[in-house]
Amino acid sequence: MIIDKFIYMPELPEVETIRRDLSRKILNKKISRVRVKTARLVKNGLKFFTAELTSNQFINIGRRGKLIYLQLKNAKFLLIHLKMTGQLIYQKNSELVAGGHSYASFDFKLPNKHSQVIFTFADQSELFFNDLRTFGYLQIVNAEQLSQVLNKYGIEPLTKEFSLSNFTKALSGRKSTIKALLLNQNIIAGIGNIYADEVCFYAGVLPSRVAGDLTKAEIKKLWQGIQTIIRQAIRYRGTTFNDYRDANGNQGNFLKHLKVFHKNGQVCTRCGKVLIKKIKLAGRGTHFCPHCQS
Repeated sequence: MIIDKFIYMPELPEVETIRRDLSRKILNKKISRVRVKTARLVKNGLKFFTAELTSNQFINIGRRGKLIYLQLKNAKFLLIHLKMTGQLIYQKNSELVAGGHSYASFDFKLPNKHSQVIFTFADQSELFFNDLRTFGYLQIVNAEQLSQVLNKYGIEPLTKEFSLSNFTKALSGRKSTIKALLLNQNIIAGIGNIYADEVCFYAGVLPSRVAGDLTKAEIKKLWQGIQTIIRQAIRYRGTTFNDYRDANGNQGNFLKHLKVFHKNGQVCTRCGKVLIKKIKLAGRGTHFCPHCQS
């Protein structure tokens, strides 16, 4: 199968993979220097940003939806959102590990023209925040501010809050399509275009259905699909279309398990009768089987 070079934002499974892998590389290392090339990517004043990070340490890495937050030794937090083309690349001598947007088109002689923020550690290893389109951002916040940011996100798959009851409440009375609802980070955190399509296919529900009109059985199937697919995608280290690499520079293996996404014009593997169709819905390319989903 030929995969076109489109851009897909890393979703919950991809960002979780980055979080886990970088946790083994950068924690408890003294930050000796911080360089910022593109000031607008930093949501703090540059003097404050560099002063807060210099001589500090990352002691833990968390994630909420697609947002990464790094806990600092001084009890503050660094928020990082990769958006569409952001990368986090760790380099120590000949070792290079990366996560985020595909670096196939990037210059491996780091830093390069896409290196927007560079963290140098005391052992001379470095962490690069690269961003081709500069849509991403970094921001230092305190614990209260972090809580305010995290509280804006909706219920998150694979957490205790993501119960069938809470999921049902999230859909109740909604007039938007189920596709739009799944993409809304204020309602459900971490799902993007790829997994929204796959979840709808799993549940046998057309992504164009009105969320508030779904039956109890359909809601339960969607809920089960979210849990199953997100868990499986994390196990396979995410999905890639030449845009996502994990923190070891490898492509995600969930690509092989996709049923509808990016398969428009191909015969549905479930029914073996109908071609997968692609339409634009909620502003995004949306894939489904007209026979298996209703």
